[in-house]
Amino acid sequence: MNDLHRLPSLNALKAFVAVAEQGSISMAAQQLHVTHGAVSRQIKLLEEELNTSLLEKQGRGIKLTDAGQQLYQNCQPAFRTIAESCQQLRQQQQEKPLVLACSGSLLARWLIPRLPPLQQALPDLPLQLVTSADDERPQQQADLSLSFMNNPVADELLIPLEQERIGPVLATALAQQLDLDSNKAIPQLPLLHTLSRPQAWPDWARHNGIPPDSLHMGQGFPHLSYLLEAVLAGLGIGIAPEQLIRADLEQGRLLAPWGFVSTDAWLCVQIHNISQRQRIEKLTGLLATLS
Repeated sequence: MNDLHRLPSLNALKAFVAVAEQGSISMAAQQLHVTHGAVSRQIKLLEEELNTSLLEKQGRGIKLTDAGQQLYQNCQPAFRTIAESCQQLRQQQQEKPLVLACSGSLLARWLIPRLPPLQQALPDLPLQLVTSADDERPQQQADLSLSFMNNPVADELLIPLEQERIGPVLATALAQQLDLDSNKAIPQLPLLHTLSRPQAWPDWARHNGIPPDSLHMGQGFPHLSYLLEAVLAGLGIGIAPEQLIRADLEQGRLLAPWGFVSTDAWLCVQIHNISQRQRIEKLTGLLATLS
């Protein structure tokens, strides 16, 4: 609009409208959460720009001059319209789903089991779930994303939820065939792994004092979900984050006889849309209790 450059400072106009409605500079300052002096300066700047007095003393208080009354009658409806428009936009943002991106493995094995308590606790916070093409790089075209990150540093846009713990797992039937109760050494079976994280087995081995070059590496899979299906089918021993297989362990589908070790990675929430930060923090706070 060509008229924009002709407008005075909107902060000055807002201060003036507040004074006009409150009938006091001090009360206007409290409403705007600024100092008395800040409001007085804005009024003075506005009067200088318009080359007219807008306020005058009346006893111990102040009142609008004729020019001030004219300006207020024109500004007040405009500010009301702006406020209503902004409120409508905020309401629309509150009603639209939060878009949460994560890998397919995290979605299927960590997030979906937590959806019922999330929906029960936050019925007015709908989620739209999107998945990435691999296990390591969630889509960024989202309000927030969930992923494992190495050595995260928490800040206002990054919220660590839980430290990763990885370990070897195998199907219960395969464990019975191997008689692992009497022999806890890693058998000479194919060690299944994900192509996106080939270092998982060597890292676990070093942590347990096992030479990585002594491992018998088997089939690699592009996604963790495929790896776990292969493990459940008894094709070998896999390695996986404990967070993603808790249900399988609790229900006896998988066993983890060699235990788990902590890594430098944490399951984290990244905030991508800062305008949704308040809703995301509400969601994240609940997710932390469900970890």
